[in-house]
Amino acid sequence: MNIFQRTKLAFKAAVSGWQGKLFDFTSWFGRTFWGIDNSQLATNENIFSIITRLSNTMASLPLKLYKDYDIHSNNVAFLIANEPNAQMTSFEFMRTMEVNRNETGNAYAIIQRDIRAQVEAIYPLDPTYVTPFTDLDTGELWYKIIAQNGTYYANSADVIHVKHITGASRLAGISPLKVLANTLRFDKAVQDFALSEMEKLDSFLLSYEANVDEEKKKQVVDNFRQFYAENGGVLFKEPGVEIAQLEKQYISSDIINNEKITRDRVANVYNVPVIFLNETGGGFSNTEQLMIQFVQMTVTPIVRQYEQEFNKKLLTTSEKRSGFYFKFNMGALLRGDTAARTAFYHSASRDGYMTRDEIRRYEDLPPMGGQAAELWISGDMYPLEMDPALRKTTSLRGGEGNGKSE
Repeated sequence: MNIFQRTKLAFKAAVSGWQGKLFDFTSWFGRTFWGIDNSQLATNENIFSIITRLSNTMASLPLKLYKDYDIHSNNVAFLIANEPNAQMTSFEFMRTMEVNRNETGNAYAIIQRDIRAQVEAIYPLDPTYVTPFTDLDTGELWYKIIAQNGTYYANSADVIHVKHITGASRLAGISPLKVLANTLRFDKAVQDFALSEMEKLDSFLLSYEANVDEEKKKQVVDNFRQFYAENGGVLFKEPGVEIAQLEKQYISSDIINNEKITRDRVANVYNVPVIFLNETGGGFSNTEQLMIQFVQMTVTPIVRQYEQEFNKKLLTTSEKRSGFYFKFNMGALLRGDTAARTAFYHSASRDGYMTRDEIRRYEDLPPMGGQAAELWISGDMYPLEMDPALRKTTSLRGGEGNGKSE
């Protein structure tokens, strides 16, 4: 029996919890094993900005358990919505996962279960020490996890894995930072050059009307440097001597263009509008159009990946067959401005596909109940096949009910 088969039997045993003498993953939470952080996230403001925006957006979206469009609550729904583990809130958990996904291309979380195989806690893992692989004997997907006290193997059913796109033969996502490696390296080189120029001492051009020998030049330079240092930069112009300061060019048009190109490439790789990196323009006439593109092109694919991972690995087979599913509410990202919301709500209530209480919930207001919970339809609208004589707005002569209008 090989190691994978032995590990598989251990996972299927009655005692399947992750917290024990050999399976305590709680100590892995929040650790930097070698104590070093020299990542692009910590040293590049564009990367920090875009990952912060994406991670905060995902962490801010409400996540609920649904069945037939109704919100339900159970132990797993409580963990996801409030406290995935003893150390983290749901916001911190989702933000950590999304930061890992955007920095390394992969985000992993280990699922801790009790003796009945029910979910007890979910812990994010450092993706640097996790490697997915396929068991050639069974074709199952496993994860190799390197910890300080040994190496562990986890079945895919106990690991939440969200990632960026993968190649045809890859199990792990491609890191966006590797795609941007040349861009970021060139951008850093330009910044280092600009900083080195700024750190240089002031330079001056001294012109004498008469020629001086080398010894005299050295004496003049030494005297000039000493006088400049001792008098706070104040210089006196002597007869026959011309002093001109050489100007420094800290920021040239080339540097500005390079920063623009870097922002464009970072936005392209992370699939976000470049205006999110404070780049002017972008072709959006209003905020609503900007957010629609952001939600449709960027957020929706990310959300679907999380939803499907949670549905597959946190819900039991019977729950999934009964119609339970996790769903993020992205409505807040698409609310638009006051005028747009007012027009939408007005149309929804008059056309009978939203109640006033549903509209109030969109605006974070308490429901009123009663008729506010009922669907209404505008009085000037009728089914096309309805007899015109039955329409209340039809005007009849002399009160006659002959169905003929004027």
